[in-house]
Amino acid sequence: MGLVIVALLAVAGFYMFQRQIGEALFERGIAERIGRDPAAELEDGLHVYMCGTGSPMADHHRAGPCIGVVAGEHVFLFDAGSGSMRTANRMGFPLTRTERLFLTHIHSDHFDGMGELMVQAWAGGGRDRPLPVWGPPGTVETAQGFNAAYRIDSSYRTAHHGTGVANPAGYGFAPREIRLPAGAGSAVVYRRDGVTITVFSVTHDPVESPFGYRIDYRGRSIAISGDTAYDSNLAAVSEGVDILFHEALDPEMVGTMGRVAERRNADVVAKILSDIPSYHASPEEAARAAQEAGAGTLVFYHIIPPLPSRLLHAYFLGDAGDCFDGPIRLAEDGELISLPANSDAIEYRSVLR
Repeated sequence: MGLVIVALLAVAGFYMFQRQIGEALFERGIAERIGRDPAAELEDGLHVYMCGTGSPMADHHRAGPCIGVVAGEHVFLFDAGSGSMRTANRMGFPLTRTERLFLTHIHSDHFDGMGELMVQAWAGGGRDRPLPVWGPPGTVETAQGFNAAYRIDSSYRTAHHGTGVANPAGYGFAPREIRLPAGAGSAVVYRRDGVTITVFSVTHDPVESPFGYRIDYRGRSIAISGDTAYDSNLAAVSEGVDILFHEALDPEMVGTMGRVAERRNADVVAKILSDIPSYHASPEEAARAAQEAGAGTLVFYHIIPPLPSRLLHAYFLGDAGDCFDGPIRLAEDGELISLPANSDAIEYRSVLR
């Protein structure tokens, strides 16, 4: 009887003081987030933020493709898919310190979050120069389109907050197109303070000059495939990386979706589903590339189709485990993967806030 009375008093107290409880919880949450840069507390090394691990297909659990990288004091983004900037914010990724956005290719699911990135990195960070965006041919036209689309919005923000916050000189993107030398499959495009970024060609026809990227820093390395079918050049340039982040499409699962679309006379959907396997790698093909590269770990991102339950993971992976000797993981949005400098350690943890 005494326990029942205590429970009733606790419930009554909650309802009586829920406003005060809510206020305390809110203040505590704000104190942990606003004005704090969790990335500044990370140990020296390569830190990979999975800001978006999905694809163009609607997925409640995954934003569009986006990988954030903190290498020492340097901060980069690779692609900016839909919803990824909100995930990046929730992860505590230092958007305002982003030094450069690298695009893998000009497919909308890899750049349709650029508008949010531009506003947040500019007005949120008090930038005094536009954010550099580097990528394949088409990058200039795409970035200039965002600059034009958000110009009116930017004028309102400057008028409201002043030039100290929304400095017109820092508005927008400063695009540059990367062109590999004739006959070259890769080239170093960034080298500073021990950070080296290498761009390499992949296969995603009919897309013009699709790229992947390799990042090296203080004895640690990763490679990011972008969208690609199996590509031997990717395997060659990714030689010995600690982690290969590779896209994957399961053709059997997508084929099932296509057959259902045909039965329901959804001809356009069926045509798209029949087309897309030709320029994406299957899990087995990605595993083969990782094996040829001698990668330490294979992590899948840009996952097609959506996997609403972990029960589908084994079906999606198929025989990939027979093609690669190392660990295989399916990345999740909100996952921070840390590779401490000059070490073999890899730490995985969710940092969604």
